[in-house]
Amino acid sequence: MNIIPTVHSIQYMKIVKKIHTTIVNKHFLSLSGNVIMSGLGLMIMTLIYRSLSKFDAGVWVFFQSILLLVDSIRSGFLTTAFIKFYAGSDEDRRAEVAGSSWYIGLMITGILILISLSSIFYLNYIGDEGIVLFFKWSGLYYAVSLPWFLASCVIQGEQKFDRFLYLRLSNQGSFTVFVVTLIIIGKATLSSILYAYLLSNFITSVFALSKGWTSVSTIRSKTWKTIVEIYHFGKYSVGSSLSSNMFGTSNAIIINFFLGKPALAIYNLGQSLMQLVEIPLRSFASTGMPSLAAAYNQGNRVEVIQIMKKYSGMITVFLIPAALIGILFADAPIYFIGGGKYVGTEAANVFRIFLIFSILAPPERFFALTLDIIHKPHVNFYKVLIMLVVNVAADLLGYYLTRDIYGISFLTFLPTMVGALIGFWALNQYYKFSYWSIFQVGYHESVNAIRQAVGKHKPSENPILP
Repeated sequence: MNIIPTVHSIQYMKIVKKIHTTIVNKHFLSLSGNVIMSGLGLMIMTLIYRSLSKFDAGVWVFFQSILLLVDSIRSGFLTTAFIKFYAGSDEDRRAEVAGSSWYIGLMITGILILISLSSIFYLNYIGDEGIVLFFKWSGLYYAVSLPWFLASCVIQGEQKFDRFLYLRLSNQGSFTVFVVTLIIIGKATLSSILYAYLLSNFITSVFALSKGWTSVSTIRSKTWKTIVEIYHFGKYSVGSSLSSNMFGTSNAIIINFFLGKPALAIYNLGQSLMQLVEIPLRSFASTGMPSLAAAYNQGNRVEVIQIMKKYSGMITVFLIPAALIGILFADAPIYFIGGGKYVGTEAANVFRIFLIFSILAPPERFFALTLDIIHKPHVNFYKVLIMLVVNVAADLLGYYLTRDIYGISFLTFLPTMVGALIGFWALNQYYKFSYWSIFQVGYHESVNAIRQAVGKHKPSENPILP
């Protein structure tokens, strides 16, 4: 009589254990975190686009573009270098890396604050509202965001992606609450949204400090040797990061000054929906970076390339059907986010254009990540400079051919294609492999992932394809 309940309880425990294993899996935590954050990001964009005029929305987009471009100096200098030297190291080495990163972060932030303060005397001579906002408020933003930025580096280096989720949720969640509150009380203006943005970053830093996630106390463990080591690695990775961010910013600059701020708001609405593609890219990059670093530090070239193939190939396989669905139903999210004033504009078609070319992105992204990990950031630096030149040339050519957003949007595939070709060539100097093998491994791993999800997992043979 007691056997049946016992069998049921065993089955129940197996199900609970499987669910728990899935939830605590680093890939699931990273992916779910990016899904939640992208969802909040789209919600914030919806609230801003619906509460501001096209002109003010364009000002906000341009301000954000410049702010995040300059912030890529700090994040580019430290993020990849931090994870590379921190992951898998002993406790003393971790303290040195964290402390030295804090020192560099404080130096960079101090310089950015001085630039912001010194610009106060020249604000009346600047005619663009977005640039004025940047010089006036950027120093405060970089100061209040530094602790939680470095906390994110520590968390990724330790692969504690549940903490990463809480950290980002504190940032995006508080900003969302503030913007909703401003709309409810009828005070949602460009200035009030900016203040809410600064406050949300301050709250996130306080949260990170209170939880002890920033490793700020390790600053006394800094060493000049490690500072120089991070500097020499970072001077190339910062170039890659800065140049990468220049793609979006160069598009924003050209549209802002050639077509106007309403056109920039329309373009950004279509482009911003590409967060749906960025979700798996960011998630797999966050979880793949420590694995790549560990394989490289063990001297296993075959495993480094295999991990790169697995991540980039799987994303591409899953991305193709998702892109097709997005192309068919592109008008719906444009209306949902932007409202009636964006219906009938170029925004939906801009989104479709980006979706078509999005399947080129995963290999290029992971080629770049792998080059950083195998200590070839200088290759990435020169590659991204070439991509940037191609991007600006394509933007200008597209504008002069069509005099509208379509020309600029359509030629955005050129820099990604050039970057993928250069990255593929450079990685083949490290270990020979075929481009097609990326998709073969990606398909094989995707099938295994689906089988595992439905409980019919077949052990992977972990093929290494030439």
